Amino acid sequence: MYVSRGARRATRARVSAAVLGAALLLAACSSSGDGNEEGEGDKAGAGITQQPKEADPFWVNPDGNAAKQVASYVKSGKDDEAEQIRKIAQQPTGEWIGPENPEQEARGFTEAADKAGRTALLVLYNIPHRDCGQYSQGGAADGNAYRSWIDGVAAGIGDRSATVILEPDAVLHLVDGCTKDEFHEERYDLLTGAIQKLKSLKNTKVYLDAGNAGWGHPDQIFEPLKWAGVAKADGFSVNVSNFYSTKDSITYGKQLSAKVGNKHFVIDTSRNGNGPYKDGDENERWCNPPGRALGETPTIKTADPLVDAYLWVKRPGESDGECKGGPKAGQWWPQYALKLAQVSGT
Repeated sequence: MYVSRGARRATRARVSAAVLGAALLLAACSSSGDGNEEGEGDKAGAGITQQPKEADPFWVNPDGNAAKQVASYVKSGKDDEAEQIRKIAQQPTGEWIGPENPEQEARGFTEAADKAGRTALLVLYNIPHRDCGQYSQGGAADGNAYRSWIDGVAAGIGDRSATVILEPDAVLHLVDGCTKDEFHEERYDLLTGAIQKLKSLKNTKVYLDAGNAGWGHPDQIFEPLKWAGVAKADGFSVNVSNFYSTKDSITYGKQLSAKVGNKHFVIDTSRNGNGPYKDGDENERWCNPPGRALGETPTIKTADPLVDAYLWVKRPGESDGECKGGPKAGQWWPQYALKLAQVSGT
C-alpha cells in the first residue's frame, strides 16, 4: 500500500566458482530479469569508480543498470544524458537478492565487493505473502522455503563484509492491516530466525525495516519490531523506497529508537530530494511520483549519531510498479531515472 518493491529474477542455472563472474553479471543486470530498455551498451564506456571509502564504504556495482545506461548514452553520443545518469551509476545502491539462487547471488555480490575492499549492501525481500498482493506481490512459498532461502543467503555471504536491509514493509504490513492475521505469528518467527541466522555471520550487519515517516506513529510499530527481533539486529531502516525528507526520517527514527533500546538506524535517501508527492490518489502517491529528486548521496557521515548511514536502498530509476506509465516493479525505467537526476541538480 505504501511502498512497492521489485523482486529480482535470476537465472536458474547452477554455476561453478570458475564462472562466478558471469553469475554476478547476470544477477546485476536487472531487478526484474529484463535487460536495459535502451540497450546495455558497452559497460567499459561508463567508467564507474568507487566512492571515497572513508565517507562511503559500500560497493558501487560497475555492471548495474545505471552504469549500462551511461555506457549506452555515451555510445549514442548523448553526453548530457550520460552525465545525468552518472549521478546514479557512481553511487552504491542496494542489491536485491532474487528468490531462485540466493547463495549464488549473495556470493557474487559479496565477493565482488570484497575484491574492491568494500562492503556489499544487500536487500532481502522475499517474505511469504509479500506486499499484500499489490505490485510486488510474491515472496517465498511458505515458511520452510523462506528459511531455506535465508540459509542460502547466509552461505553466500560467509565471512565477507555485508550490510543487510531485512524485509522492507514486512513489519509495517503486520501493523497497518495489510497482512492477514493468520500470517502474523509465522512472520514474526521468520524475521527473528532470519536475524539470528544473519547475525551469526562474522561480518554482517542487519537492519530490520521499520516503515517511514508518513505511515503512522512509532507507538504503533515499536512493539511489533521487538517481537520481530530488532533487539538482536544492529538497528532498523526507515524510508526504504519512499520519499520522506531526511529531516522527517531522522525525527521518526529517533522517536522509534527511544522505544526500542536506542537502536541505531539507516535512512534510504535515494529519491527523497524533493520530499513526498502530495497530489493525485493518496493511496498511490508512493508509486512512480513525478517531480521527485535524488536525495543525499550515500555516506556514513550523517547528521545524527543514531543514524549509521544514508543509503540508496532503492535503486533510483527502477519502477515502483505499473502505475503512471511505469513498467513492472523493479524494471529499469531510463526516462524516470533521467528525470530524477535532472531534478536533483546535484
